[in-house]
Amino acid sequence: MKKFALIGASHIHTPGFVKKLKDRNDIKVIAVWDKDESLARKNAEILESKQFSDYQNILKDSELDAVIVCSETNLHENIINEVAEASKHCFVEKPLGIGHEDSEKMMKSLEKSGVLFQTGYFNRGNPVYRKLKELIDDGVFGKISRIRLNNCHNGLMRNIFDDYIWMTEPEKSGMGAFGDLGTHVLDLLLWFMSDLKSVTATFSQPLGRYPGCDECGEALLKFESGVIASIAAGWVDVAQPYTAFVSGTEAHAMVNTKEIFLKSENIADADGVTPLKNLPDALPHAFDLFLNAVVSGKNEHLVSVREAAYRSTIMEAIYKAEKDNSWVSVKPFG
Repeated sequence: MKKFALIGASHIHTPGFVKKLKDRNDIKVIAVWDKDESLARKNAEILESKQFSDYQNILKDSELDAVIVCSETNLHENIINEVAEASKHCFVEKPLGIGHEDSEKMMKSLEKSGVLFQTGYFNRGNPVYRKLKELIDDGVFGKISRIRLNNCHNGLMRNIFDDYIWMTEPEKSGMGAFGDLGTHVLDLLLWFMSDLKSVTATFSQPLGRYPGCDECGEALLKFESGVIASIAAGWVDVAQPYTAFVSGTEAHAMVNTKEIFLKSENIADADGVTPLKNLPDALPHAFDLFLNAVVSGKNEHLVSVREAAYRSTIMEAIYKAEKDNSWVSVKPFG
């Protein structure tokens, strides 16, 4: 039986993670902390665990195997550096950090510690995106010209953030709607392509619900290879699209959450109308992958902390570009 702690419970995904933890019979959550004592108490009761008034005492437990961090993003740096110092395996809800500076420090601490790490980028396990990456890696598209990714929902109209106000406060979250949902498709894009060169963006507040918080946006990203990519994300889209498009000199793909349509004269039955068959198997959710890794000791399909830090760096650059109405140069991943 592996022993876990929940450090921070303020993220909107915490209830789902708590349910997953409670449903496991090979894991026991032995400690819960949040700076909001009532929130900590609530989750400790659900998990039949002990509530702590500070997380440092939790980390002193030599029998503790792993930590789940679901706090406000601006608290991540201190918490995760101490988790790494204590040599505890670590899941941190995305994003890793506010930007480059804090993410770089966390990355170095976690890499030095050698612990298992994971963050909440779950789309890599979707069969359609696994297939899309396979097609890209195999050169099916020829020379890729454009990639477009969308991740939007109507959460703002459903008032889902009223109980998670900090996610609308950039000083605590580091971002608004574009960063919250855009980071998922940014992860996919940077999983597909590694030679990013520069970024720009524009954001909007069609409802103006929360001061200083963007509600939707679009980013353009240029790659050294000549690929032009765009990302759309926001909390004010009734249709809730989660789509991807890849265009190249030899193929075009359109992807939704369950199907991938490929148009290519070089591949049988790739007519662009009939969805591809024989997709890869789905992987477990990113959170489940982490739990499984801690239990088994095997690092399989986890997002590296270096990848997570790079995504926070690029998202910070996107927000800077939007603020300055400019293009911002970035370093390729590596």
